[in-house]
Amino acid sequence: MSEKDEETFKSVDLEQQTQKSPEPDIHPQQPPSETDNPSTPSAPSAPPAEAKAETTPSARTSAVKAKWKSSAEQFKVKRFFVLRPGTLDQGIEDVKSLVDPTEDGPVQSVWLMTEIDHWNNEKERLVLITENNLLVCKYDFVMLNCEQIQKIPLNIIDRISQGAFCFPPHSLLKREGEGVRVFWDKLREPSFTSRWNPFAIDYPFSTFTYHPVKGASEQLGRLCEIQNFKEELTLAAQKAHSKNPVPGKANGVLVLNQPILIEAYVGLMSVIGNQNKLGYCLARGNIGF
Repeated sequence: MSEKDEETFKSVDLEQQTQKSPEPDIHPQQPPSETDNPSTPSAPSAPPAEAKAETTPSARTSAVKAKWKSSAEQFKVKRFFVLRPGTLDQGIEDVKSLVDPTEDGPVQSVWLMTEIDHWNNEKERLVLITENNLLVCKYDFVMLNCEQIQKIPLNIIDRISQGAFCFPPHSLLKREGEGVRVFWDKLREPSFTSRWNPFAIDYPFSTFTYHPVKGASEQLGRLCEIQNFKEELTLAAQKAHSKNPVPGKANGVLVLNQPILIEAYVGLMSVIGNQNKLGYCLARGNIGF
């Protein structure tokens, strides 16, 4: 076989080999990615299933706890008789009818307060500011009857303080929040027997704080606001001092921002009474068998 024939044979052989076994593609074709088509907006990727499993139960638990707490607080607030329809309006009308226009003067404002005595006991009160007197009324919202009225002439009020509650260093009691204390005889100090008598009523001051139903409605929020109460009482007392000054006594009202000290140390009776709201007209359920 000549050299020419041999070259022709070899070229035919290589071509057939190429058709039988083509070379593998070094760069295999990839599926089209999201970036290959820039005109199509990419959809937001969904969060992993594990992340959902972690966040969803905790958020649901927090919502259930908040709802349960809100329902419990609403149940506790609704037990107060003062929230029964028409009860508060009837109580205000009843105490207003007991005001003597000659002695007390016209009524300027009415407030729903909690009075705190010297043993840290809470007591529900309707408080009236008239032209001449401050009236602290013990009103029974169950029987719709005014049981007691304490009258404090405005012209003898000499000091009004507002601040957070505090106790002596070795006291076992605690109370959060703030209040207003009204003084009317700074020259007289409570006696030793009065300090240790839980029923003493000869203290020369009264202490008030927010009623528990202050957040039930906008109207109750205005009636229970101690800041507005302090301001109106201060103006009324200053007018009374200028109109009817007390001989031998400095005129005017001293307004202070300072902590309100409650000199109670153990107060087991107040702890039990305040936790069970014994000083309020409250629906306490059925008692019997």
